[in-house]
Amino acid sequence: MVQSYQAQSFDLIVVGAGHAGCEAALAAARMGCTTLLLTINLDMVAFMPCNPSIGGPAKGVVVREIDALGGAMGKVIDKTYIQMRMLNTGKGVAVRALRAQADKHDYHMVMKHTIEKEAHLTIMQGTVEKLLVEKGKVCGVETATGARYQAKTVILTTGTALRGEIIIGELKYSSGPNNSQASIGLADHLKELGFEIAHFKTGTPPRVKSQSIDYSNTKVQPGDKTPNHFSFSSKDKDYLKKQIPCWLTYTNQNSHEIIRQNLHCAPMFTGLVEGVGARYCPSIEDKIVRFADKKRHQLFLEPEGRKTEEIYVQGLSTSLPEDVQLALLRSIAGLKNVEMMRPGYAIEYDVVKPHQLRPTLETKLISGLYTAGQINGTSGYEEAAGQGLIAGINAALKVAGKEGFVLRRSDAYIGVMIDDLVTKGTMEPYRLLTSRAEYRLLLRHDNADMRLMAKGRKLGLIKEDQWFRFEIKKKRIEKELKRLNKLKLKPTTEVNEKITALGYKPLQDAMAAAQFLKRPEIKYQDLLQFINPAAEELSDKEIEQIEIAIKYEGYIQKALEKIEKLKRLEAKRIPKSIDYNVINSLATEARQKLNKIRPETIAQASRISGVNPADISILMVYLQIFSILLLTIKKTKK
Repeated sequence: MVQSYQAQSFDLIVVGAGHAGCEAALAAARMGCTTLLLTINLDMVAFMPCNPSIGGPAKGVVVREIDALGGAMGKVIDKTYIQMRMLNTGKGVAVRALRAQADKHDYHMVMKHTIEKEAHLTIMQGTVEKLLVEKGKVCGVETATGARYQAKTVILTTGTALRGEIIIGELKYSSGPNNSQASIGLADHLKELGFEIAHFKTGTPPRVKSQSIDYSNTKVQPGDKTPNHFSFSSKDKDYLKKQIPCWLTYTNQNSHEIIRQNLHCAPMFTGLVEGVGARYCPSIEDKIVRFADKKRHQLFLEPEGRKTEEIYVQGLSTSLPEDVQLALLRSIAGLKNVEMMRPGYAIEYDVVKPHQLRPTLETKLISGLYTAGQINGTSGYEEAAGQGLIAGINAALKVAGKEGFVLRRSDAYIGVMIDDLVTKGTMEPYRLLTSRAEYRLLLRHDNADMRLMAKGRKLGLIKEDQWFRFEIKKKRIEKELKRLNKLKLKPTTEVNEKITALGYKPLQDAMAAAQFLKRPEIKYQDLLQFINPAAEELSDKEIEQIEIAIKYEGYIQKALEKIEKLKRLEAKRIPKSIDYNVINSLATEARQKLNKIRPETIAQASRISGVNPADISILMVYLQIFSILLLTIKKTKK
């Protein structure tokens, strides 16, 4: 007789151990929840099936935000990078972003070990087939082996495994990324539960052997010598001096002709690919068709680690047949005799349409169920990790019976992303861009700690030593800003001679040191020729924030004033019970969109496509009348 055992019970279960799952599980465990992390394959924890890098425009800022809130991605990449570069240094501070080339195998191992060591966190290999749901509330999961695990909350972070299918040429087969197992049962189950599902597509380029590349026909792309880090805990003395370069090459007219001649066997054009692809990261065959006038497209040859010969051909994502891929590779400068180690492929997968989520990433359909990462329609490791962190925080808060945690659009790029997803939805894989943030001057790489670390501390995710260092840094910056606003530069002969020697216009009247620093050509170090240095030596990062605060003061103040107006709209909550169908004055499209999205505030309602200012005015008047009626009813009952 087989003895039955009682299901193991946890506060919280995370399904999937990609970048979203890792952040979700770590956050929940660190907030005191007994947490189970279930993944199809333990060898794929925090794996990088696409490009072996972290960061880039907007994405790099997200990693800094994750770190400022107490997440893990920044710390792990700072331990495992092989190259670090600050991008857009010739542009304004709002678009500067850090990007690291990762040793993908080391990254996986360090993150996996971080999870294994975490208290309150259990990691297990298992394939979740269905959710256990009672009376509209999630209460656990069931795996393919029939094992059941109970939990108060569940977070789904399935990545591209949900009904995943890999496509190469005419071949199409069931698979998760990198030939891992797909999740079919759970995909079917989510449909049975009533979720609206979309089918998306992404892709990856071929990997080639480093020894077969002629690097003399490519352009070297070295890392930065000046120290930069993703984590605020990392120290400049630990900055990697011996970095591995990437290399730049280009496609050419011969490359483009090979693609054109083989479009008849390109899955994107034969109908084999059914999922919607990413607009901002198209396959090479899509680029050649859409941008037929372009004579060449740039490609980056990116090493996948220190202990492998595999090189990732960034920019050459394709699902063309293998023989065509090899011919295409060998038409490119530096790759004439290249050996292809892995072919590129397209992968299709299911996503839960994100308008079905609350800003906390809890599903509206099932209480206690959260989703994060590519299952929500996003692309990119960083977007996934940011969502995972927020889902983990909110699931843990729900377990504790506390109010949810929501980042506003003015707080963080993570806030912009989640608001875009739940308010606007997405018809294609969503990619975070700096242009999506209306307050991007405030949401910079350098000030993520100033914006978010206090929030991370309140949640219990920022450790004492990190908080202590942050407070010292904050006080130094504030003290120096006050000093520079008080100190005066007088137009003496000596001062003006120094200014003229620097090639700048002399002073006509006395001027505050801060005002002098506002001049575009003046740096903080120039200023020190006229004033004494700060009592405490400032770091380069502290000086950077001081310069930005002073030089962009006017723009920053205008942005802050707009945010204050927005806060008033965010404070105007919309009752969950509201019936938009009875508000006859609303436009039909507005009524339909409001019923679909069910916004929680007036500010969120105002951002819904198809809801215009006139609709918002009508809604606000209705809510005023609605609140008066409720108050009257309450008084009558008394």
